[in-house]
Amino acid sequence: MGTTFGDLLRGHRQRVKLTQEELAGGSGVSVRAISDMERGRAKGPQRRTVEALAAVLALDRDQSDALVAAAKDGRARRQVAVAPCALPPDIADLTGREGALAVLADAAEAGPTSVVVVHGPPGAGKTALAVRAGYRLGSRFADGCFFFDLRGMDARPVHPAEVVHRMLLALGVETPPASEAERSDLYRELLRERSTLIVLDNAADEAQVRPLLATGLGSLVLVTSRQVLGGLAAVTRLGLDVLEHADSVALLGAIAGRSRVTAEAAAARDVARLCGHLPLALRIAGNRLASRPKWTVAHLAGQLADERRRLTALTAGDLQVRTAFEMSYRQLDGKAALVFRRLSLLPGATFTAEPAAVAAGLDRYEAEDTLEELVDMSLLDTADTPGRYAFHDLVRVFAGERLTAEEPDHDDTRRRVVVWLLERAATAAGFFGAAARTEPAGALRGREDADAWLSAESGNWVGALRWAAAHGVHREVLDLATAVHWYSDQRGHGATWAEVFTAGIAAARALGSVRDEAVQLNFLTWTLCVLLRRPHEALALHDEAWRAAVAAGDVVEQGWAVHYRAASEMRSGDLDAARESAGRARELFHRAGFPLGEQISASCLALVLHGLRRYEEAVRVQRQLVANVRSGLLDVSPLLADEMQASLLVRTAESLVELGRWTEVLATATSALEHSVAATAPGSTCDARYLRGLALHRLGDPAGARVELVGAAALATGHRHHRAGAVWEVLAEVHDELGDPGAAAECRSRAAESRSADR
Repeated sequence: MGTTFGDLLRGHRQRVKLTQEELAGGSGVSVRAISDMERGRAKGPQRRTVEALAAVLALDRDQSDALVAAAKDGRARRQVAVAPCALPPDIADLTGREGALAVLADAAEAGPTSVVVVHGPPGAGKTALAVRAGYRLGSRFADGCFFFDLRGMDARPVHPAEVVHRMLLALGVETPPASEAERSDLYRELLRERSTLIVLDNAADEAQVRPLLATGLGSLVLVTSRQVLGGLAAVTRLGLDVLEHADSVALLGAIAGRSRVTAEAAAARDVARLCGHLPLALRIAGNRLASRPKWTVAHLAGQLADERRRLTALTAGDLQVRTAFEMSYRQLDGKAALVFRRLSLLPGATFTAEPAAVAAGLDRYEAEDTLEELVDMSLLDTADTPGRYAFHDLVRVFAGERLTAEEPDHDDTRRRVVVWLLERAATAAGFFGAAARTEPAGALRGREDADAWLSAESGNWVGALRWAAAHGVHREVLDLATAVHWYSDQRGHGATWAEVFTAGIAAARALGSVRDEAVQLNFLTWTLCVLLRRPHEALALHDEAWRAAVAAGDVVEQGWAVHYRAASEMRSGDLDAARESAGRARELFHRAGFPLGEQISASCLALVLHGLRRYEEAVRVQRQLVANVRSGLLDVSPLLADEMQASLLVRTAESLVELGRWTEVLATATSALEHSVAATAPGSTCDARYLRGLALHRLGDPAGARVELVGAAALATGHRHHRAGAVWEVLAEVHDELGDPGAAAECRSRAAESRSADR
């Protein structure tokens, strides 16, 4: 008998006069596998396979050992053929991927054959992760680790048949079958009896991968792709995102030198941020610093700060972020490429299909399908909120480059997007205020939809406002600034509204409308005084607002100017002057026949009375004002009536607090809460829940107080409410009463943070 495993097996089988079929039936090894072994196509089967064959062949100890040794020799020879499929070199400074490696380690133990698809944007480090996993996990797989670059982004990706052929050679098949079908059958048959780790790197699509998936004995197939490969069934998907901030800086330090990065920690954080925390970009940035030892980190950060040059700056030798993105961009069809480019016109960090459709000139459903295609290509990501999408920062820059290069005359498209955003924002704001819209407007079915849209799309419509203000789109800017006043009363942030109303003033002046200038100046005065709590600046602006209102001959705007003066005087501590101004404002509103203005100026007077510690008078005035609203005297929408009652009842409860009438405080705050919820007014809801919690605390119900105060704290934190510090302080007292000193200490810490933020 010969000395190869195949020769030994054939000889022993013929000696005991068994056919291949009979040997297969007794051992559980397939006829095809036995035939391949005897013909030398499979030179080194696993030990368990050899032992199963030896048992049927009734071999003695020496014969069995010789057969095992021949199989072992065949496996050793097979390893020589593995070289074409060997893992590339590992990257020593792989950073921030321990969590992903743990997922892959779990998958390696999950079952007979696990398939994991690692997907993510260009430059996320998918190949580096797969290679590290191969080195770390390879020893778990008795029959080896194999790596194949499928070249999915090339014009002609590797055909699956080529991978099958190379794998057969690596497995010791010296003469693979002639037909593709036979090679595939043999590929699956051989892998079924083996424990292997196969890395299929840079896959183009499901069709390229599917023929290469075969069941094995405790095997792992690790696929990397820029696509999600959603068509593959029974696989685990691992989305590889950008690095965490600390890991980004750590990677920079590992490449450029830790001491250098530590010495310029702030600049290093800037570089990491400008690289979008993308591993490829960070590696290039680190290489640039390493190759230019005289550069400061701040110098590189300065280069990256210019968005127009950022991708050019992220080049080191043959490594280029732009090239990585271009490879994916070239895979897109015409419509997807158009949508991708024009998404760069949307100013917000996230967006829905609707503005994308406007930018691309498509219907909403076409746009949504295309956005999903871009997500599958990892050129776009889904945002935390379902139905919203987000660009990676550098991918957005690349999309803008392609837009400029392929559509140099895109100003009309940008203007269309900007005008659509401003008009939609103005329409949404129209659901709030004295003459609030009650009928649906397109996708906005009512106030709740409008509020949600304005909040979710704030980055887009505020960005559109900035562009419009800088490019002379004055009418739409003014229309928006006028529309959002009532909405701004309870929602958003003061800094945003200051920017909006400042733009409104400039637009009114550009359009030559003195009355609109007075309106916007009054809005800005209110914002400075009430939302930003800068009453002295508001007082300084009052004179401009008054002069514009007088020049326009508009008595209502004159009344608003004096009313906001009263509010500013009150908040700056000049209560006597505030009381006088509130009276003047009320007279002006009365002369103009504007009951709503009279009501609001009277509410300011009630606040002044409260500030003067004339609490009983303040309560009487406020209760009369509530009665006015309920009588229908003011002719306002039901929603505004709820909002006004909520505010007035909160102020009434505050005066009652000073009088120590806790039962009345609880009842009044409860009524305020009902109206604030009906009006979807988060500021008043926070106030009402705080006052209810305070009253319950004073009335001896700490458990009930805690429920209300926790709710108030959540609202105060989410809306940066001025009452946040007070909420946390009372909640600390409640936790003390409930015997929870740890929670009380945490609340006092949060109270101190809120007080510090207010300053």
